[in-house]
Amino acid sequence: MHFLDQAKIFIRSGAGGPGAVSFRREKFIEYGGPDGGNGGKGGDIIFEAVPGLNTLIDFRYTQHFRAPRGKGGSGSNRTGAGGDDLVIRVPVGTQLISDDDNETVLADFTVPGQQQVFLKGGDGGRGNLTYKTSTNRAPRQHGPGWPSEEMWVWLRLKLLADAGLVGLPNAGKSTFINSVSNAKAKVGDYPFTTVRPQLGVVSHRDREFVVADIPGLIEGAADGAGIGDRFLGHIERCRVLLHLVDATGDDPIEAYRIVREELSAYGGGLDEKSEVLALNKVDAIDAKTRTKLIKALKKESGGDPFILSGATREGLPEVLDALVDAIGPVGPSPESVQTSEADEEKPWSPL
Repeated sequence: MHFLDQAKIFIRSGAGGPGAVSFRREKFIEYGGPDGGNGGKGGDIIFEAVPGLNTLIDFRYTQHFRAPRGKGGSGSNRTGAGGDDLVIRVPVGTQLISDDDNETVLADFTVPGQQQVFLKGGDGGRGNLTYKTSTNRAPRQHGPGWPSEEMWVWLRLKLLADAGLVGLPNAGKSTFINSVSNAKAKVGDYPFTTVRPQLGVVSHRDREFVVADIPGLIEGAADGAGIGDRFLGHIERCRVLLHLVDATGDDPIEAYRIVREELSAYGGGLDEKSEVLALNKVDAIDAKTRTKLIKALKKESGGDPFILSGATREGLPEVLDALVDAIGPVGPSPESVQTSEADEEKPWSPL
């Protein structure tokens, strides 16, 4: 399945149905009179967060969503049928962004099963029966029904993960996530082998948590260099960041500074999150160089960096222990949300 983390869609609620103009004409009834019914209410536009999905690819092919309008009223004081609500299903972590400025967050879906009525359908128009008074006994006016609401909105997905991986390209993030989870991230000896976020579920110490791997950052990413910083939004919701520094790089200390500066330039509180720092690829350097780099990183970061090798799995248990401690207690998992058998049998659709 292709990864897509933003999409623009058009949504329109249903208009209300018109009221009816009708008069009663029945045999053996001495007096007639108005009996036009009201129109039906239009359908609402409702967004629902569903678990088990981490892409907006379906909205690339379905971009227009219109709820049905209400039916018109009829004689014998019969109210028209209301239009069905249109439920649009989005992944957990989806934000609805205003199309006017591309910044205002209109809704944020962070809990599986969360629903929100986003656009309300129009109320039905009044039938001529409701206009009857003592001085207006045969009214012929009726309400046309309230209009619908419509707008363009952006859907922006920010993946929900417990821990996020950051570092320069070729820092070993993909190798790490492949070593500790069931992810199948691409690994190569060239920069930007990861071009889209990857998620992996890690099982450690009778706990499960989700790790997100994003494309590597380079100096100037906040200004659009490399792939830029657009994928940093996927780690905004992480409880802890695992910062991997390549021990075989030209200047590991400068690499650490570059990533920290880009996190600070992006904002969103990323530079204030808990950080687990690890010197990666230590299997490729000698003991003397390892000790020197550990001491320099400790001085630069103010903390104790871990030693790590995703290839040989050296230091993996200690790093995972630190991540579990930093993540802390976990809330209800998406699997705790019950789905009906009918929903499980249906093929996936945003509707």
